[in-house]
Amino acid sequence: MELVTYMHCEYFAAGQCRSCRDIPTPYHQQLAAKQQRLLMQLSALPSFAEVDLLPPFASAEAGFRNKAKMVVQGSVENPILGIIEDQQAIDLTACGLYPAEFQQAFSHIRDFIRQAKLQPYDVETRKGELKYVLLTSNGAGWLLRFVMRSQNHIAAIKKYLGQWQQQWPELEVCSVNIQSEHKAILEGEQEFVLSSQTKLCHRLNGINLYVQPQSFFQTNTDVAAALYQTARDWTADLPVQRVWDLFCGVGGFALHLASPQRQVTGIEISAPAIECALQSAQELGAHIDFRALDADAFAKAASEGPELLVVNPPRRGLGAGLCEQIELLKPAFLLYSSCNPDTMQQDLLRLSRYAVRKAQLFDMFPHTAHAEALCLLERISS
Repeated sequence: MELVTYMHCEYFAAGQCRSCRDIPTPYHQQLAAKQQRLLMQLSALPSFAEVDLLPPFASAEAGFRNKAKMVVQGSVENPILGIIEDQQAIDLTACGLYPAEFQQAFSHIRDFIRQAKLQPYDVETRKGELKYVLLTSNGAGWLLRFVMRSQNHIAAIKKYLGQWQQQWPELEVCSVNIQSEHKAILEGEQEFVLSSQTKLCHRLNGINLYVQPQSFFQTNTDVAAALYQTARDWTADLPVQRVWDLFCGVGGFALHLASPQRQVTGIEISAPAIECALQSAQELGAHIDFRALDADAFAKAASEGPELLVVNPPRRGLGAGLCEQIELLKPAFLLYSSCNPDTMQQDLLRLSRYAVRKAQLFDMFPHTAHAEALCLLERISS
């Protein structure tokens, strides 16, 4: 008889946190359900009979998150890092999704809050300053962001930063984000980097990928590495010389697909992300044309398209306009990475001149309904 195991979570059992709604379900069943959902989404495509749907890439069940987003409640003397559930502050620092080293990091952060006297923001009274702490790990170093109501405590944080980094030398990047509105918004536009180092380096598949305080990076490093490596493997033998990576972020796909025989262009609207991508390309010795532009506008202005187009859109998908432009640009191959297979299905139905050749699910977020999907498409008609 097969032994079925469950990841037990005290927070879920006590009704304190429901973020991982599928945690009572054995992981292999979660994975099978996500695979079945992707199968159903792909089955709506005219080319479904020709799709090579590969087995899903599984995540570790626990300790897989490389970042924490914590609401700060309580008091200066006793700060609580976690969530607010039914108007109660829940300390979530023992969450099993975080690797063990996060415990020491959370301890350092609580000490910082006490020393700099960062008063947690109270939603009801609208008093206090510190709203969130946002923490990112690369497995060896840390990037820490304080989300504050105002700039009033920046001087205090700067005052103690050198001392903090002596106590916690793995803290590489520290910043303050200003979110002054009384709304459930995670962060604002203003960011003040207080440390001498401004970027945290994640090394995936032999490539350095850098993130700054407001850069996007996948939450599950091991699964992200598998996603990028799969993209590299699927496209290695394609007869293409010109490659575009739209919505390229810090350059994960573009850097993995680069070679001396290819002209690679990466487009991303975030200038800080492009700055990170350029540093990675320089260190890799890859000649990639990274540009801080709107992906839709870039595609519409182009007179000639690439032979391989890589797209990694936000959850809303590509949309009808960009799909129409892709049809006009006529890339021979399309690599579509999606964090929302529902909108991906809508886009693939719009791309009527393309057939899906390969598809695979990457489970970035165990115990939830979310998943990443990667599809390789080929143009089948002019």
